[in-house]
Amino acid sequence: MNIEILNTGSELLLGRVLNTHQQWLCRQMADLGYVVERQVAVPDTALDIVTGVKEALSRSDLVIATGGLGPTSDDRTRDLVAEMLGRKLNLDTSIVQGIQAMFARRNRPLPPGTEVQAMVPEGALVLVNDFGTAPGLAIQVEAGRFRAKMSWLIMLPGPPRELRPMFTSQVVPLLRREFPLQDAFVCRTLKTTGIGESWVEEKIDGPLKHLTTAGLELGYCARIGEVDVRFVGHGSGGRTQVEEAEATVRALIGNHVFGIDDDQLEQVVVQLLSRKQKKLAFAESCTGGFIANRITNVSGASEVFLAGLVTYSNEAKEQFLGVQAATIAAHGAVSEPTAREMAEGARNRTGADYAISVTGIAGPSGGTDDKPVGTVFIALATPEGTQVKKMLNAFDRETFKYVTSQQGLEMLRQALLASRQ
Repeated sequence: MNIEILNTGSELLLGRVLNTHQQWLCRQMADLGYVVERQVAVPDTALDIVTGVKEALSRSDLVIATGGLGPTSDDRTRDLVAEMLGRKLNLDTSIVQGIQAMFARRNRPLPPGTEVQAMVPEGALVLVNDFGTAPGLAIQVEAGRFRAKMSWLIMLPGPPRELRPMFTSQVVPLLRREFPLQDAFVCRTLKTTGIGESWVEEKIDGPLKHLTTAGLELGYCARIGEVDVRFVGHGSGGRTQVEEAEATVRALIGNHVFGIDDDQLEQVVVQLLSRKQKKLAFAESCTGGFIANRITNVSGASEVFLAGLVTYSNEAKEQFLGVQAATIAAHGAVSEPTAREMAEGARNRTGADYAISVTGIAGPSGGTDDKPVGTVFIALATPEGTQVKKMLNAFDRETFKYVTSQQGLEMLRQALLASRQ
């Protein structure tokens, strides 16, 4: 089965909007057992949209197009597809009523031209939009028009808040009905941190050779501060292969595996703290509150997170954390002693069980021969004592902050795993 995704929108090609549809739809499809073969993005011009849809339909059993279903002049996909397929557009009064009701609920006047979204190509299935005004459309394209076999074209609205629930509630049942899977499909991703991609491959490639030879797909994806190890199994024995591969990798690289699939490190840390009934605080300088931001993005963080102090200046470190002026004078703000006093001060003053501190040079200026740009000290104060690590994260400022936050959270995760309390 050939599947293609066509994302429309000049803003995507201009780099003004991040194309999240490609990643999200491909992931959803793969989890269902449908692997996307190709993804293309085209601008909002008529020629590009028509050419893109024709080419996709000429080689694919299923084409999912996103964007171009709204009421504005650059929303052309619906009209162009109807014309290309030779299908008349008809006004669907039930869609009109739904649009009118939505604006009435919001106590807003109905803008002129909004009802154009209720024009439906003949023979199309309407995918109801519960979170917006533009419905989705699903059209069965007859055999012989673009290829020898019949194809399906599914058109979804561009806003993610509308596209995602529509896909889950209405497209998935259609896929199951029209394209029932013949073989089982299992995909599992192990999330690791603190190790490099080449090191992971060297450790596990040989021990998994008998499985990859037998059909297991093994892949790696290096991210900022993380490496994903992906297993894909097919057929009746696919699940057994994936389970054996996972067990082998966990045995070989141990606690470097922090989660599976969509797990995030901050999520895992919050879960560990909650399970052990421990409290956390931060004292951040160079990361500017970024670690606290990651933790508070996790539901349930309020149960474990007490406070985050962004002590950017030396005076703030002294006033709010109790760092000694003599320590900063003798060793500098970016130093092991300062990081240690920051973490211990945050732990003592908040009453937290664990406190992380970071102090470093994010750059691009401010480095010295002894402390080049990227130098950072990360301290973790625990009931058992305080440990400090010196790292060199020579990246741009944004990447520096993320990698540093990853290292701090991983120090905490390892400490929590090692603690018997």
